[in-house]
Amino acid sequence: MLDPLLEELARGANFAAFTTILDGGQPQTSIMWVDCDSDHVLINTEIERLKFRNVQHDPRVDVVVWDRDNPYRYVEVRGVVEETVSGSEAREHIDSLSVKYTGQAYANPIGSPRVILKIRPSRQRRQGS
Repeated sequence: MLDPLLEELARGANFAAFTTILDGGQPQTSIMWVDCDSDHVLINTEIERLKFRNVQHDPRVDVVVWDRDNPYRYVEVRGVVEETVSGSEAREHIDSLSVKYTGQAYANPIGSPRVILKIRPSRQRRQGS
């Protein structure tokens, strides 16, 4: 079950810092659009991106979602990518995220298939209410 503040922040147009682990063990962080379902944090990316390759060799990740109006209000999630979803569902999801963040369908060129990373939290820590 997700922290209610995490659900609120992930369903809103708030950004996330998404950290994966490089082959050599160093962290790699990207600022991302974020979403959730009732049990997972959802990150949408392309299969050719470094972050996707990183989770293929090590599914442990960290996600911090902060309130765009108050960055001192946030939730940190440590967990694992336990499932990926591709195909039309992932493509429709990026359009949905784009509407949430920009008000229009996804306009950036897509260089490789989209994929949704479903992250199951093992630890959730909040700041603010």
